[in-house]
Amino acid sequence: QVQLVESGGGLVQPGGSLTLSCVSSGTIFSSSAMAWYRQAPGKQRDLVALITSEMNTNYADSVKGRFTISRDNAKKTVYLQMNSLKPEDTAVYYCNSRPTGKFSFLPPRWGQGTQVTVSS
Repeated sequence: QVQLVESGGGLVQPGGSLTLSCVSSGTIFSSSAMAWYRQAPGKQRDLVALITSEMNTNYADSVKGRFTISRDNAKKTVYLQMNSLKPEDTAVYYCNSRPTGKFSFLPPRWGQGTQVTVSS
């Protein structure tokens, strides 16, 4: 079973930066779309950023220009570089893996989440 393990969360002041990492144990990482979602208390889980197997990216409007998603297929790792952090970015951030192409019949996977708190 594929496991996704996130790291890099923590407490940061407004305007600061953090980089989240998500390592996959799967064997089809390079054929999977990878994404970061976040969920604030009392709110739904929303897409933050996505990167396809072809390296195409998509971002939520609220993070465009501040966050960057990237992936290293050799390390089976996806990153989320977060700059100019705001208090409203505070949430639990989840890594998501969605197999594509000939593997699209496989279910998506979620990591356990990592807390990001932006506060002075």
